[in-house]
Amino acid sequence: MPAAIRTAYGAGGEMLHLIPFPPDQLPPVTKRDLEQAWEAARATALCHHGAPPNIHGFRFSLADGPPLDLLLTDPDAACWTSGISTIADLATAHGISVCLRLLALFSLMSHAAWTRPWFTLKRDGLEFNSALLQAAALAPLTPTGGFAETALRALLPDQHHGVTQEYPYG
Repeated sequence: MPAAIRTAYGAGGEMLHLIPFPPDQLPPVTKRDLEQAWEAARATALCHHGAPPNIHGFRFSLADGPPLDLLLTDPDAACWTSGISTIADLATAHGISVCLRLLALFSLMSHAAWTRPWFTLKRDGLEFNSALLQAAALAPLTPTGGFAETALRALLPDQHHGVTQEYPYG
């Protein structure tokens, strides 16, 4: 049985999730988990209308050094995490994995040009190619909580001349 994840609360309602292992030991999740997390995150963002979100942070214990703190100071990330917490229990390794994977995917999409063919920005929101969500659900996380681009890309089907293949299990 995995060690318990605890949550500490600050005076202003801030939450610090205390995870007794590093991010690279979080389990894979399902594509559906990430789809539901995105829908919850998006719905929360649309409902908040500028209201300050609950502040979340994650403190991971590392075997060979000081803890790794991931503090969500970005208002969008904090808002999305609040939404994700409505469908994924952040007191479990699975819930933390769902949350961290979605945040890591957005981080990757914001700086890695190769991800652009795998999602579409539309007037009513973002649409993911199912293969990208499937890869993000299964790809290992790094010790710092992101995705190793090579590992994630290896899980994606080939692209030929700008046409993507549909993921057969999606």
